[in-house]
Amino acid sequence: VQLQASGGGLVQAGGSLRLSCTASGFPLNYYSFYTINWFRQAPGKERERISCITRYGTDTYYSDSVKGRFTLSRVDAEKTAYLQMNSLKSEDTAVYYCSASRLLECGKDYEERMYEYWGQGTLVTVSS
Repeated sequence: VQLQASGGGLVQAGGSLRLSCTASGFPLNYYSFYTINWFRQAPGKERERISCITRYGTDTYYSDSVKGRFTLSRVDAEKTAYLQMNSLKSEDTAVYYCSASRLLECGKDYEERMYEYWGQGTLVTVSS
């Protein structure tokens, strides 16, 4: 099982980007059972969880730092979750990672070792 994060790049403040997290190796029906999380790690800072979407997309979670600007969705037929990022700020500059887990809830924080699968990260740079 692998997760591929993509879509990062350089954007001006106020602009938008859409990140993708595509899974491979999951049987199609199994992917729907996984909760998808996005994390980010800015230079010199700890990795933080910023968004989550539950299995079947029934609920979402956003950290205060991105609420109202980022939207997470999923298309299970594509085994892909999309993080739409609008009104980007310089403080959004970070490496963004996606992860998948079967048993964890969106509304709670867990130790990173409890997230089963991780993507490799994609760099987002917001210029001011």
